[in-house]
Amino acid sequence: MSILRLIRLELARTNEFPEGSRHHGYEFVAPLTNDGHIDAGMWRETKERCWVRRFWGRDWDEHGMLKHVGHGWRFDYGSDAESDEPFFKLDKHAFVPGHYVSIREHDGVMWPFRVIYTLPVSAYKLAAERKPLKSRKRTHVDERHLADGI
Repeated sequence: MSILRLIRLELARTNEFPEGSRHHGYEFVAPLTNDGHIDAGMWRETKERCWVRRFWGRDWDEHGMLKHVGHGWRFDYGSDAESDEPFFKLDKHAFVPGHYVSIREHDGVMWPFRVIYTLPVSAYKLAAERKPLKSRKRTHVDERHLADGI
């Protein structure tokens, strides 16, 4: 059985970031199977809820949607095809905490990302509702403010 999950990816080790970076990454909602793969069938039924937020250091956050194109997956930011960010062989990778996926950024560079967590959307939404959003300091790496989009 598949369920919608909030997935957080953080930049893994690179030459530019030898320790990785929790300030560079993505949060997105996708339907995952029990083994952590995206369920294309359920995505078709829930695609309007499958949003993405890209956070990249001090840059402004970017918001878009998870799209299924042919056999591939990409983050679509709506402006043009050049702004889309495709996953590398996502159909073969599972979103399991500690595992890695690669995403080709706007500039054509392939970056490695580590899966930090996958939370059931309902549990995440309930956790966010326990504390009012206005009482929390909002930062680029604070994922709690995204509960409104779920």
